[in-house]
Amino acid sequence: MSKVVLPDTPSLGLDETLAPPHHRPEKWSKRIRRVLLGKPLQSDRMAHTLLPKIIALPVFASDAISSCAYATQEIALVLGAAGLGGLGMGQLYTRFTLLTSIAIITLLAIVAISYWQTIFTYPHGGGSYSVTKDNLATRWGINWGLVAGGALLIDYVLTVSVSIASGVQNLAGIPNLERFHIGEHTVLFCLLFVGLLTLANLRGTKESGALFATFTYGFVAMCYVMIGTAILGPLFGWHAHTTEIEGLQQVYQEQMKHSLEATTTLGGLAMLGVALKAFASGCTAMTGVEAVSNGIPAFKAPKSKNAAKTLIAMAVILGSIFLGISWLTANLHVVYFNEVGTKGQPNYVEGAPAVIDQISGAIFGKTGRWAILYLLTQFATAGILVLAANTAFADFPRLASLMAKDRFMPKQFANLGDKLVFNNGIVILGVFAGVLIAIFNGLTDSLIPLYAVGVFLAFTLSQSSMVIHWFKDKTPGWQKKAVINGIGASATFIVLCTIIFEKFTHGAWAVIVLIFLLYLVFQKIHQHYADVVYELSMNHYEAPACPMHNTVLVLVPSLHKGVMPVLDYARSLSSDCRAVHIEVDPEKTPRLKERWEEWAGELPLVILNSPYRSLITPIMRYLDAVRVERTNHIVTVIVPEFVPAKWWHSLLHGNTAWILRLALLSRKDVVMASVRYELHEVHAKPQEVFGETVQTHTATENH
Repeated sequence: MSKVVLPDTPSLGLDETLAPPHHRPEKWSKRIRRVLLGKPLQSDRMAHTLLPKIIALPVFASDAISSCAYATQEIALVLGAAGLGGLGMGQLYTRFTLLTSIAIITLLAIVAISYWQTIFTYPHGGGSYSVTKDNLATRWGINWGLVAGGALLIDYVLTVSVSIASGVQNLAGIPNLERFHIGEHTVLFCLLFVGLLTLANLRGTKESGALFATFTYGFVAMCYVMIGTAILGPLFGWHAHTTEIEGLQQVYQEQMKHSLEATTTLGGLAMLGVALKAFASGCTAMTGVEAVSNGIPAFKAPKSKNAAKTLIAMAVILGSIFLGISWLTANLHVVYFNEVGTKGQPNYVEGAPAVIDQISGAIFGKTGRWAILYLLTQFATAGILVLAANTAFADFPRLASLMAKDRFMPKQFANLGDKLVFNNGIVILGVFAGVLIAIFNGLTDSLIPLYAVGVFLAFTLSQSSMVIHWFKDKTPGWQKKAVINGIGASATFIVLCTIIFEKFTHGAWAVIVLIFLLYLVFQKIHQHYADVVYELSMNHYEAPACPMHNTVLVLVPSLHKGVMPVLDYARSLSSDCRAVHIEVDPEKTPRLKERWEEWAGELPLVILNSPYRSLITPIMRYLDAVRVERTNHIVTVIVPEFVPAKWWHSLLHGNTAWILRLALLSRKDVVMASVRYELHEVHAKPQEVFGETVQTHTATENH
């Protein structure tokens, strides 16, 4: 058996070169890349990019924690639309808000415990996709793993869009930033933040996590200060600043007076419908819970243990802040409504400020000595909402890489970039999120109805798969674990059905259709890779009966110094070698023949007439003739191509080499090679140069 022996050569580092620095000047594009993305990292530096728990929390939990800023707001929007936000409905409004929030927190606890088990069972990450692929892959003829993967990918795109849109909404409400007219240019600011986040993540997960930790922990701290002030403040003479909230209540009362009258006669079924809709809207607080289980490989060892601790910390922080904000919303009678009427008309009313803006303004005051705390809260809220998209930037590329390794997505998504991150996934996520923001004009309330469908579909599939896993595995205590995951699957399935029912006409149908289309795309990609493997399998290889021979054709526009090395290269490939010239201008042909006899007479020159001045048609016809003339031959076509000294010099030439090369790429029966020769700057005086070469101007006129 023959053995492949690799040469024993020293490995080169990323910054080492084979030539002195002055022989290899760094290109301006590479310098810009180095400034934007930092120095590249070697593969053996992967361990240094892993995250400790203190950094992993803001990287993987900022999405879930930041949802506190808009989850209660969505509950208030539903209750307000039903007429329950009026002062006369205060007791009912409080009860609905708190009960809905408690139900969501209970669901959060169930899901967190379920994912705790998933983390230790699937330490390689992947979350819902990996679990479902292993246990529900082909049930009922459906690859449910692909459904879970598609749902998660859509969810991550929506996470970026919703988080950034909500963050910009909060920024627009800060009085000190009014001069920037953020509200009038929402889409522009959203796209700016998407671009900055994309760039930050291309620099590496660890770098971006350290940068964003300040905003995440700042938001958590300010929320606890705000809630603590409301609870303990009355003991020290504190009182709420409710002037703005009372003014909004009056506007709300006026605009919703007909709904308020109708609310007093609502029956039990109608009230149940309002409660379910509020619950479905508030479940946006659950988005991002699965992120930790998806990103286990990014944690420092022990990976599963650190990921599990991060998951519990996230659940505790999310649950406590969400309940606190809901309690403040109910007790302060905060109302939230969209724009009412048509802009420019007398009955037009601007939408209410964000709920957390109203709450922090009431707790700290928007003016006075404690107004600085209001500003800090709003900046922290806007910061974490914008940076919450970082969770998606951490998980979308990782999930895409797993699916690419399984051959359900293009293999490019599995490639690590210079900073040991999945560059292609990061860039694609940024592009898709930017498109979605532009389509919906950066409006949070328009994007959120699309949000929770994919999340709870992934939850349900993951927990159902874990139940099947325990029944197959039957390790000690498997019955208890199966019950926990079974409760989680049942609860999330009920919520999924509720969300689809309540939000179907608000855009949930579009998410369902998109998941189905992605499923078909994944199947097509997988089938393509399977076909490629089959075609390239050595099991189907048969050695040719007789050896192959090579016929080499060199396309020559003219004869000059740059073509001579190309002719030498062609001769080295085969003894059956000839030059081919396409005759566009017959008057120049005699001069070419004369020079050819002088400099390259031993090599046959074939001249193809082109009466219609086409470069492509004659060479294609000649290739057909060669294929008939030579059987069992490989035809190699060599295209000379010169590289100008400066980039703009190429604009001064016809670039026919590029055109010919592009046309030859469509030929399946030829091998195409491009041999390049570099041009250098000439420092002689122009008149001297033209004086020397006026007789040989044909050297470059055809390029």
